[in-house]
Amino acid sequence: MRYLFFTNTPAHVHLYKHAVATLRERGHDVLVLARDYTCTLDLLEWYDLPYDVYGYCDTSKGSLLSRLPAHYLRAIRRARRFDPDLVFGMGGYAAHTGALLRTPTVLLIDSEPASFDHTVSTPFARAILTPNTFRKDLGEDHYVFPGLKECAYLHPEVYEPNPSVRDRLGVGEAEPYVLLRLNAFGSQHDVGKDGISSEQCRRLVERLSDDATVLVSDEGNDVDLTGLPARSFDLHPALMHDALAEATLLVADTQTMVTEAALLGTPAIRSNSFVGDADMGNFVALENRGLIHNVARFDALRDRATAVLRDEGVDEAWQRRRHDYLAETINLTDLLVDVATARGRVDDIDTVRQFDQPATDDPNAPVGVGSD
Repeated sequence: MRYLFFTNTPAHVHLYKHAVATLRERGHDVLVLARDYTCTLDLLEWYDLPYDVYGYCDTSKGSLLSRLPAHYLRAIRRARRFDPDLVFGMGGYAAHTGALLRTPTVLLIDSEPASFDHTVSTPFARAILTPNTFRKDLGEDHYVFPGLKECAYLHPEVYEPNPSVRDRLGVGEAEPYVLLRLNAFGSQHDVGKDGISSEQCRRLVERLSDDATVLVSDEGNDVDLTGLPARSFDLHPALMHDALAEATLLVADTQTMVTEAALLGTPAIRSNSFVGDADMGNFVALENRGLIHNVARFDALRDRATAVLRDEGVDEAWQRRRHDYLAETINLTDLLVDVATARGRVDDIDTVRQFDQPATDDPNAPVGVGSD
């Protein structure tokens, strides 16, 4: 069979990389259609995946909109030449390409706020897969799986940390370090949202540096670190998960890396304007399991980060919670391969259920982690 995967962001590369490799090993033809956005192409090269580029997009909010027609034209032309039997993606590019080619499409979605993208993409999908923490009904073809999209590449069956990354980072074997991850807020679903400002970043670095080495990963390159007790994370982006697994703490105003930290057992604090009563289900579930902290106010963020860094029992507690949580999840790569083999028909796959079917457990229910 012939499979087409869309990777519009670096996170999409990680999501599909093992499924692409497995399908190729089984003799199938696979093509990745990629958007040149931040380090997406760097990751595709690193993992030696077969790809074509359909367009470029920078981190500004207007960049994507102005380039959208050209992106669609190139993507559809290249997809038509490849002639896939099944398309995988996370939104409009994949759904509309599949519709025009009359090819079934499988969408994997994990962000409830992206309402416009859901509206224009889900009607064209054969199947829509979301984590079981997802709290929005996307229709009769909506199926959920136990876990998060990051389980495709950080589940223990597919990922093993590499502590030697400390040598590459120039930090000692027992040296505590904090990763500070700043989002560019350039995506369509980020409109009207914000996170840690440049001034808040400076104040945060000054506080965190009292207890740990601070490494900053700034997607938008907006923060000037001159004169601050911090340095940029300058390794290849493919090594970020190894660095995250070894970190003492992640502080971020982005989304994906917070989830990744939770699956790796690294304490994480998330602060942006998504936090609140209407927050995404995965972050509610992870906080209920004691794996992340969601805070809206900067003062609370700064105080919570200090408390975590000074808590001597935090490593043991987080690893125990991580183990308990991952025991309830699946290796998502296996599911993606099964879905591909089934040509996108998921009714007979026993690791998924329709969204409106009752679950054995409520993933959003508090579990009393205060007793740890």
